[in-house]
Amino acid sequence: MINLFIFLIGTAIGSFLNVLIDRLPNNESIAGRSHCDHCKKQVAWFDLIPVFTFFILKGKSRCCQKKLSFQYLLIEILTGILFILIFNFQFSIFNQFLNFNNLILISNYKFQISNLLVMWGIVSCFIVIVVSDFKYHLISDYLLVALLVFSLLFHINNNETINQFINFFLSSLIVALPIFFIYYLSKEKAMGQGDVYLAAIIGFLLGWQKGFLALYIAFVSGAIIGVSLMILQRKKIKSRIAFGPFIILGTVVMMFYGERILEIIKKIYGF
Repeated sequence: MINLFIFLIGTAIGSFLNVLIDRLPNNESIAGRSHCDHCKKQVAWFDLIPVFTFFILKGKSRCCQKKLSFQYLLIEILTGILFILIFNFQFSIFNQFLNFNNLILISNYKFQISNLLVMWGIVSCFIVIVVSDFKYHLISDYLLVALLVFSLLFHINNNETINQFINFFLSSLIVALPIFFIYYLSKEKAMGQGDVYLAAIIGFLLGWQKGFLALYIAFVSGAIIGVSLMILQRKKIKSRIAFGPFIILGTVVMMFYGERILEIIKKIYGF
């Protein structure tokens, strides 16, 4: 029953994330009522129920009967599923990253709830950044600020010392440096300014070691996808591929598997 409740919360948040995905890159206010993408008429409140509305309306707008974007349904369901996974901590990698064992442990209840909300916030930012960058090749400054705030709260929740905060701040500069050089030397053709800021925040969140490995994963996965698209003739060499989603992919891998990957690297290279 609790998983169903968490899923419903996730789908509701996912509905809001859809608003952020399409409005922030287009400099639209997020405070206004939702409107039809086609005829721009306001959507009635009973047509804003996450997931269910899409199926009830058979994937079509009530006002003009044109097809609704499948993005809405996917983001709502994906957010609901991710919220459930984070809530249950079914895998030890979650506990390893967050430094606590069980959400229902009474002695640390407030601490765990706080970390849960922060993790939901981080994942929500990731979703919006991935989809908006993929769709519009733009990462909103508001989303970057939100991700930075959640990253700061994450470290505060884990009782980091002043020296550790200084190290994370320096890590943000170190991790962002290679992305900044690519951005500067290519005159924003290979990387965008948003990618530089995103890399800096990831460095602050993960530290320089995991941050660099996250970038490595991003470059490798980005290269594989880019070459594959060129082979399939869907992209030309000069075509621009959104890099933000690959940075997020590398970040997620290092968030939950970072310690294991670092251990493997140390064993291979003997340090």
